[in-house]
Amino acid sequence: MNTPWKHTTVLLDEAVSALFSNPDAPPNDPSAAEGTYVDATFGRGGHSRLILSRLGPNGHLIAFDKDLDALAEAATINDPRFSIRHQAFSHLGELPTASVAGVLLDLGISSPQIDNPARGFSFRFEGPLDMRMDTTRGQSVAQWLQEADINQIAEVIRDYGEERFAGSIAKAIVARRQERGPITSTTELAQLVADTVKTREQGQNPATRTFQAFRIFINAELEELQQALSASLEVLQPGGRLVVISFHSLEDRIVKQFIAKHAKDEYDRRAPFAVPKIMKLKALDRLKPSAAEVAGNPRSRSAIMRVAQRMAA
Repeated sequence: MNTPWKHTTVLLDEAVSALFSNPDAPPNDPSAAEGTYVDATFGRGGHSRLILSRLGPNGHLIAFDKDLDALAEAATINDPRFSIRHQAFSHLGELPTASVAGVLLDLGISSPQIDNPARGFSFRFEGPLDMRMDTTRGQSVAQWLQEADINQIAEVIRDYGEERFAGSIAKAIVARRQERGPITSTTELAQLVADTVKTREQGQNPATRTFQAFRIFINAELEELQQALSASLEVLQPGGRLVVISFHSLEDRIVKQFIAKHAKDEYDRRAPFAVPKIMKLKALDRLKPSAAEVAGNPRSRSAIMRVAQRMAA
């Protein structure tokens, strides 16, 4: 699919190598990956294409994505080992129990989504205030802001954007709505936030946290992440790998705590002599992009990749 918006996959080789228990085996080698793997965030297919290049002839790759542009890109892959579902990765649990050898989650937003003004994700471009990953479902940010009250707006900005001026921004949004009608464009929102927030971290646009908060909220990103992580425990077979790339502290905290919780034996304090629940995951690695990758792709600078392995039930 030819578009002016390009995407550079973050931690490409590292993530795909971590997904396989024997990452160095060539596709025609008997030890090459022959199981079912999941790219739960297809995006523009960078990880999927590399997975397919290393997958054995009897392997299979299932991708998930909500974005229609991602589905169009996936349609260009002509490989019988590949299939894609127009679903959020929270539907991961619909796969059969213990049927998957590896799950990859590359969280957040892609460069084509940010750089396409029509999607409404960026405060840098004039565009409709939408921000939905799946434009066929749900409310846009503009629609939600027409109805939400001050407390709801402030809570979203505070909880999902970690914005200390959440209350002031919420009041300004509602006042603007009452005086001149609802906010409908990205630049309107960005300017309102800039006029409201008088101090900001050096080098950061005043609207950064607010835009992040509305995007995460409108797409239920954190809730879907929690569902997908829980589902991974059910669909991964013993020895299967879980690889998650996150781009901000809210996501990474959820992933870190999930792995930590399931990477230790659980004891029931109410029944001290009961047999403990055996750990379900083994933490394998934590990795950040190299200096060279960050220099070539500055948007990778905040990425953190965590890797865990499913233990025997």
